[in-house]
Amino acid sequence: MTFAKKICKIICGPIHQQKSYYATKTQALLGDINVLDLTRVIAGPFCTMTLGDLGANIIKVESVDGDEARKWGPPFVGGKKDSFYFLSVNRNKKSICIDLKSEEGRNIMYDLARKCDVMVENFLPGKLDSMDVGYNKLKTINSRLIYCAITGFGSTGPYKNKPGYDVIASAMGGLLNVTGERNGNPVKPGVAITDVTTGLHAFGAIMTALYYRQKTNRGQKIDCNLLSTQISSMINVANIYLNCGIEGQRWGTAHANIVPYQSFKTRDGEMVIGTGSNAQFADLCNMIGKPELITDNRFKDNSVRVINREELIGIISDVIKMKTNKEWSKIFEKASFPNGPVNKMRDVFDDEHVKEIGLVKELPHPDAGSVKVVGPPTVYSEGGNCARTAPPTIGQHTKDVLSNFLGYHDKKIHDLFAKKVIR
Repeated sequence: MTFAKKICKIICGPIHQQKSYYATKTQALLGDINVLDLTRVIAGPFCTMTLGDLGANIIKVESVDGDEARKWGPPFVGGKKDSFYFLSVNRNKKSICIDLKSEEGRNIMYDLARKCDVMVENFLPGKLDSMDVGYNKLKTINSRLIYCAITGFGSTGPYKNKPGYDVIASAMGGLLNVTGERNGNPVKPGVAITDVTTGLHAFGAIMTALYYRQKTNRGQKIDCNLLSTQISSMINVANIYLNCGIEGQRWGTAHANIVPYQSFKTRDGEMVIGTGSNAQFADLCNMIGKPELITDNRFKDNSVRVINREELIGIISDVIKMKTNKEWSKIFEKASFPNGPVNKMRDVFDDEHVKEIGLVKELPHPDAGSVKVVGPPTVYSEGGNCARTAPPTIGQHTKDVLSNFLGYHDKKIHDLFAKKVIR
């Protein structure tokens, strides 16, 4: 059993023994933190899932229609109930359905806010305030509440009410313009990386605010947005433009400033090879049977390799295409330079390393029997970081949360169901 598996078993216990969980100062790193989750789609749910993996009690509040990502398929779980897209970012949560347009629904929100440490939402700026369940109201109910708003463009500026999805922020923030083949069209990354990055920024901000609250006993509002996150993620491309006026370009898998640093076609696929130093370049030349390149004046250091990019890449390409990914992986097994095959998902999950570290988890699910998820990537020596429960079905925990977390009596819960305030 790997170290990661041992930690998860100790902290989380066997999956089949999991019971109703609430933040009651458990051994988990965030085991005493309650989170009110009013997020949908990717950025917000990814943030709250990350908190949930660390043991926080995540109460996902949905409308009667639910998170729209539940419908983003096929493929679906159990007769088109939920998409696997939704399942990818919603483990370790409880789902409760509330009609926030009703007075009784808003009162439930106030009760939840009193008991929660964190609230995360991704509505348009001002939307929840107009419903009297935004920060301006909730801070009067719980002054220690950390309220994180995730939006497309932020709470100020001319774009603040503009709808923002990952691909829009990626386009407007410059990522699409530098992604794609040389002299080709802009290309969207294969996953919603701007959403994921924003979710991680929000997670870090929440953790910082929790630390600050520990010192001051004060909550606060955090604003995260897709566009600002994407622009900040442009790192060297943005900095070079700001200081040198040089526009970013599309390089495919190649690197603007390092050569060779890209994918090469093999007999059965593609292999990425990078050399960040002269020593690594020499190692590559020896391993591919081209030691003469080491002393060739055209390639003696990185600056001239960049100038003579096309000649060098042509030479290396002619060699790499002669063997398969597996053959090159074996040859490069002890290489000093970074390398790896361009994998399909089947290759990823068949990889011996991925299997050994136990990254994939299988969780019981009420409709599917069980679902597999990619577990949290970070391992802690104490406290755990675990995939404990499958993503919830819509409203699965409404009664559980109202009864066991808020302490509502059965008659009150029955009346709320009867009035369709909850689902």
